[in-house]
Amino acid sequence: MLIVGIDEAGRGPLAGPVFAAAVILDPKRRIKGLKDSKLLPPERREELALEVKKKAIAWAVASCDVAEIDTLNILWATMLAMRRAFEKLGVTPIEALVDGDRVPDLGGCPTHPIVKGDRWVPVISAASILAKTSRDALLRELDREFPAYGFAQHKGYATPEHLAALERHGPCLHHRRSFAPVVQSSFDFAGEWGDVAAN
Repeated sequence: MLIVGIDEAGRGPLAGPVFAAAVILDPKRRIKGLKDSKLLPPERREELALEVKKKAIAWAVASCDVAEIDTLNILWATMLAMRRAFEKLGVTPIEALVDGDRVPDLGGCPTHPIVKGDRWVPVISAASILAKTSRDALLRELDREFPAYGFAQHKGYATPEHLAALERHGPCLHHRRSFAPVVQSSFDFAGEWGDVAAN
């Protein structure tokens, strides 16, 4: 039976895309240690991501960018990223298990929400790990482009360091303009919308 697990990474941050992953595990190729990506050390998360990609029957990662998040809102952008990941799988599962209490429209595939599924359901945990590691890799790239914001450390979340950088520099083009702290920093910095490159 082909059952796909789906999860997202990056709903809460102030910057960067929201990512989603879809994974179909192979019951004949077990992967030990799958759990919620947030509960894993970064090094172990990366190791498991490689193992999932190697052993899974199918896997895919997709995202929605900042412009889509600001246009659709973060919930619907997340649903869209999940659907994109599902559609990239290349195989048709008989059922989808989705972390959380909301599910995307997967075009007729029976879909079930599971609250805390990333913690208790291995196939969702695998998706959580792929979504998280993929997003983290992109935020490290954005850190090289805009080093003043510290994206490599906080991955876009509203840490004190990130909020301080927003106050100093205003938002860059990778910040979510629909999120309140970014709105406030834009107003404080320039009195209007505007993209600010790192110094």
